[in-house]
Amino acid sequence: MADHLTSTPAADGFAMPAEWAPHAGCWMIWPERPDNWRLGAKPAQAAFTAVAEAIADFEPVTMIVSGRQFENARARLTPRIRVVEASTNDAWCRDTGPTFVQDERGRVRAVDWTFNAWGGLEGGLYFPWDEDDRLAMKIAEIERVDRYRAPFVLEGGSIHVDGEGTVLTTEECLLNPNRNPGLTRIEIEEHLKAYLGVSAVIWLGRGIHNDETNGHVDNIACFARPGVVLLSWCDDPADPQHAISIEAFERLSAARDAKGRALEIVKLPTPGPLTVSAEEADGVDAVLAHGSAIDAGMERRAGHRMAGSYVNFYIANGGIVAPRLDPRTDEDALTILRRVFPDRKVVGVATREILLGGGNIHCITQQQPL
Repeated sequence: MADHLTSTPAADGFAMPAEWAPHAGCWMIWPERPDNWRLGAKPAQAAFTAVAEAIADFEPVTMIVSGRQFENARARLTPRIRVVEASTNDAWCRDTGPTFVQDERGRVRAVDWTFNAWGGLEGGLYFPWDEDDRLAMKIAEIERVDRYRAPFVLEGGSIHVDGEGTVLTTEECLLNPNRNPGLTRIEIEEHLKAYLGVSAVIWLGRGIHNDETNGHVDNIACFARPGVVLLSWCDDPADPQHAISIEAFERLSAARDAKGRALEIVKLPTPGPLTVSAEEADGVDAVLAHGSAIDAGMERRAGHRMAGSYVNFYIANGGIVAPRLDPRTDEDALTILRRVFPDRKVVGVATREILLGGGNIHCITQQQPL
């Protein structure tokens, strides 16, 4: 049985490892809700399968699946993917699964963030979200790891650490009043330090243009190694993303990490602009119940610009699994990733179907440290 701890990771000597540290495996969730994933989620299931199998070339993968989809998922995934039945509201394991922390002895524990579907009743993406909010506890039980229940709202995609005391995040998300309206910026920083075991917080302003998560950092910038940050970059002054990228570059250029280092910034091209086609929009169920794509925050209409980014990749043991989103920029992005990660095999997977649901590879995965 996993204990529910009342202390904090930092107080107990635990911290979130960098994503390039060795993994015991990767967690994912099988997509199925038809008001988010088109055509009964079958195209998304194919894309999730491709991502899972690509990651499984490097490390073990576990797929969380509902009871009604268990046999379907088991049939579509190869036997090397572990399939575990559990209830969820959707398929974003980065945000609803636990963030794992580790101490110097190698012991692993889980941080169970409070989850409100990216904004609760003030712009959140669906209602209810109770099953998603329980998922981190369930994974901790499956793995028999002790768990910290964080007393504030946070999603795993809103943070990125360097493993040496620094966390990268955005004001657009963490300071949004639909997350923790009772907390000040300083109080949020203190919570990040207590639950991630970091000592320095680097704040960017906004995330990728039109990101329905309110600007998760994992879509615009991430650490590639200590002192090196990958940034989604747009050269077109007429594109709204241009000003966002410039502001992020300026903030990163002025920042110092927990070790006092200036940051090297590597630019990744922004794909697109990518928009939802009429055919893609028509494949999504229009459900009028509260919390659906119609009256919540999910925008799945034709012509809607999606928040595409090559920063949204997964670091696996010995590999990088990255999105292919735009033939005009895919190869440039993969070439940059190969240069930044020379000791890892970089694999590109076509993930437009995941982007149509509101995220990408990093959003649907959660690493568990070894």
